[in-house]
Amino acid sequence: MASLSVALNLSTPRPSLLHSPSPPSLKFSPVHNTSRRLALFQLGIALPQTQLFNAEASKLLAAEGNTTKAATAGNITRESTSFTEVDAMDWVKNDNRRILHFVYSVGDLDKTIKFYTECMGMKLLRKRDIPEDRYTNAFLGYGPEESNVTVELTYNYGVNKYDIGTGFGHFGIAVEDVAKTVDLVKAKGGKVTREPGPVTNGSTVIAMIEDPNGYNFELLERGPTPEPLCQVMLRVGDLDRSINFYKKAFGMELLRKRDNPEYKYTNAIMGYGPEDKNAVLKLTYNYGVTEYDKGNGYTQIALSTDNVYKSAEAIKLFGGKIIREPGPLPGINTKITACLDPDGWKLVFVDNIDFLRELE
Repeated sequence: MASLSVALNLSTPRPSLLHSPSPPSLKFSPVHNTSRRLALFQLGIALPQTQLFNAEASKLLAAEGNTTKAATAGNITRESTSFTEVDAMDWVKNDNRRILHFVYSVGDLDKTIKFYTECMGMKLLRKRDIPEDRYTNAFLGYGPEESNVTVELTYNYGVNKYDIGTGFGHFGIAVEDVAKTVDLVKAKGGKVTREPGPVTNGSTVIAMIEDPNGYNFELLERGPTPEPLCQVMLRVGDLDRSINFYKKAFGMELLRKRDNPEYKYTNAIMGYGPEDKNAVLKLTYNYGVTEYDKGNGYTQIALSTDNVYKSAEAIKLFGGKIIREPGPLPGINTKITACLDPDGWKLVFVDNIDFLRELE
């Protein structure tokens, strides 16, 4: 599959423009031949979501939208999406949604693939090199993309390190024997940051390991599951606000919530089904902390929807910020929309039918 990154492609990492008095210029890559298969969900390689607030980036996104409209005029009719909050809540409740990809950038793709496959038991599902745009994508997971969540890794030529920031927490992997997995990681030269043991104030055995790029992975001891790639943890500044947003705009359920006053944090688990069978979003609120540095390594979550236009309207109604208006990507017909949640975390919705077509 060709990449969403054809819309916004950067060959070098960029600091957050919110903290840069003299932001670097952004450039568009040319639209590529439609025969290229989509390497989905990397809308802006090495581009942290905070950059999208920059005025210049906004102009470029607008230019991209104009290109899309011109290319598809007369061929695609945009649906009417004016509806009330009641309509939006009904739509979100009945939409066909699931988490598709966790997307982030890595500095050594081959080393990362080796670590994920040999230490964590993932499979390399596909790999795509785009030399003209100076990046490579690799998709790894525990099952086919049609049914399972995958990680989408992006290697940008010549970029060997990223700032992970303080907002991203970890990815979660369910394993049947945490101690055995930790021993394997150590034998392969991996870094263990928390030895196996019960979770704080609980009985679930966990451990923490670090991949070659500095991303943390929590190993959770569970029985067999259809989705071992089971969670991503992000830190938020207002937990109740985030829970409300993901309930209303994304149709997720609050599966559980636990306060840990001794350690001054609260966790909320959000998702589309039981966490022992589905990937979930783990939101963490640290007492008194309202803002985090998001870095430029972790990029976004990609999710499925039956209608990107209605999904975008729901996001707008319930407090999200649309950063890529819904519609087909330039040169192809895959429809997407991208947004920021109230904390600035980026998410992308992809049309279900278009997604399956691009996997063919």
